[in-house]
Amino acid sequence: MRIVLFGATGRIGSRVLAEAVRRGHEVTAVARDTGGLVERAGVTVRGGSVYDKDFVAEVVSGADLVIGAISTRRSPEGTLVDAVRLLLDVTRTAGVRVLFVGGAGSLEVAAGRQLVDAPDFPGAYKPEALAHRDALEVLRGEGGEVDWSYLSPAAEIAPGARTGKFHLGGDELLVDDKGESRISMEDYAVALLDEAERPAHTRQRFTVAY
Repeated sequence: MRIVLFGATGRIGSRVLAEAVRRGHEVTAVARDTGGLVERAGVTVRGGSVYDKDFVAEVVSGADLVIGAISTRRSPEGTLVDAVRLLLDVTRTAGVRVLFVGGAGSLEVAAGRQLVDAPDFPGAYKPEALAHRDALEVLRGEGGEVDWSYLSPAAEIAPGARTGKFHLGGDELLVDDKGESRISMEDYAVALLDEAERPAHTRQRFTVAY
C-alpha cells in the first residue's frame, strides 16, 4: 500500500511510520522539519506544510491512503481544523482514503458528557482536547463524500510495548477492570494500521484501549 503520512516526526506519527514500514508498506513521510527522518527502503521523505494545498495535492497524488498525525499546536498558517478541512478537500478530489490520529477528550464518559468536560480534566491538556473535538465535528459535518476514519486513543497514551492486544470501541471511553483507560503509542499505531489494511470504521470515530 502506498501511504502518505503527515506528521511523521511526531510522537505518534513516528510510531505509525515504524509500524507501516514493519508491515511492508511504501510510506511518504511528510514533516515541516525532516531532520529526524531518514530515507530508507520503503520510506520517501518530503518536507512541506500540511497547510500548503498545492504541496499536499502533489504529495497525495497516486497514494492509496493518507494518514494525518497532525499537531494541535497553532501555526501561523492555521489550526488543526484548517488542516483537516484541507486534507478532506484534497482527498475528496483525489478519491483517496484518509485516517486521522485523534484525541480522547471527545469520548463519552456518560450520556451526553464527554471526557474533556469532566471537572477533573487536566487544564494543560484541554486546548489540545478541544482542538481534536472540533476536528472530529468537521469530519462528521463535512466529510460525507470522503472515506475517512478517526481513531481516538485511551485517556492515557504513552510510549510503551507493542503487544498487539487491545480492545476497540466506538464513541465511549474504554476502561479496564481497574477503571483505567490507557494504551501505548506502539499499540495505537498497530490499531491504526489494522484499520488501514482492513477498513471497519468508514466515516466513523473509533477508539482503542487495553
